Amino acid sequence: MKRIGVTGSNGFIGIHLLNSLKQCQDEFCIVPFDRSFFDDQELLVGFVRDCDVIVHLAGINRHESEEILLNANLGFANSLVNALVEAKSSPHIIISSSVQEELGNTYGNAKKLSREILRDWAARADAPFTGALIPNVFGPFGKPYYNSFIATFCDQITNNNIPEIIVDTEVHLIYVQDLVDILLREIRTPAFKPILEIPSSKTIKVSDVCSQLLYFKNEYFDSGNIPSLTTSFDLNLFNTLRSFIDLKAFFPRRYKLHTDARGSFVELVQLGVGGQVSFSTTVPGITRGNHYHTRKVERFSVIRGKARIQMRRIDSDSIFSFDLNGEEPSFVDMPIWYTHNIKNIGNDILYTVFWINEIYNPEDSDTYFMEV
Repeated sequence: MKRIGVTGSNGFIGIHLLNSLKQCQDEFCIVPFDRSFFDDQELLVGFVRDCDVIVHLAGINRHESEEILLNANLGFANSLVNALVEAKSSPHIIISSSVQEELGNTYGNAKKLSREILRDWAARADAPFTGALIPNVFGPFGKPYYNSFIATFCDQITNNNIPEIIVDTEVHLIYVQDLVDILLREIRTPAFKPILEIPSSKTIKVSDVCSQLLYFKNEYFDSGNIPSLTTSFDLNLFNTLRSFIDLKAFFPRRYKLHTDARGSFVELVQLGVGGQVSFSTTVPGITRGNHYHTRKVERFSVIRGKARIQMRRIDSDSIFSFDLNGEEPSFVDMPIWYTHNIKNIGNDILYTVFWINEIYNPEDSDTYFMEV
């Protein structure tokens, strides 16, 4: 079992990498890391000594002072080298650099010099090394005004603001989970790669990203529909936008109930995408679910009975709870990376309709069991 340490584990990429490593507990053991280790040589030496692989993600992306930006990033790299030398340890080092190395700006120079510091140590120590040049990364849980313009746009749109496009240029993008899959491949196949150019998964103009996000807002936020998701980029962008929703304020969403002498009628969902619709009955006191998905879009619609839907982001202790009643038909959608369940809290049979955007495949179910 490989022991994996991740610096910057609380950052955008680090969170997603750790979540994926936790899905492979029979293969990887995570060595805990804290930013304070960089201020304590003894703790940092102990950390590097315990690792077979170190994925170095820690760094500063933006700062008002170019000098601080440069020195901080170089300081992290030099501290790691000093600890490695003192520990007499030679783990596989994977460092996240940037395609901005080619631009000659302060951030690009800081990433390039950091990569070269660790590359030179690996060459002297005869250790595996991967210097990953990464394009613009987007995905759920990014930090607005810091990680990506897409995170900024998503934050603005979910707060009913229209994004401002300052420079409408073409950008090379990679979805964070696609990047994590590449990092996992590198972890599994150590080698000496001074430069590993990570390919982008999408090249698109900033204005086109904005237009697509506004289309999602119109369809999903304003109309309650699932928009057309014809490509993997569409799905990833949609899931990124959904991750910025204030869940407690947004759900549950009420259906429009049409009632006459014959009874009632409710339109559950208009689809721009296919998928699978199913329903369940649940006896009082029983809980279903306790699992999460990493890509699927899923809607729970309570049409009869009383239910409590709970969800928790898998790397958080905060639980969101929603009570739904079939007398006021409503729905809650499940965000990716949130484990969720549904419980019958009434005295009668609970009737629930489920829609999910892809047909169930037991060989690739994208379903991971975890208690809420």
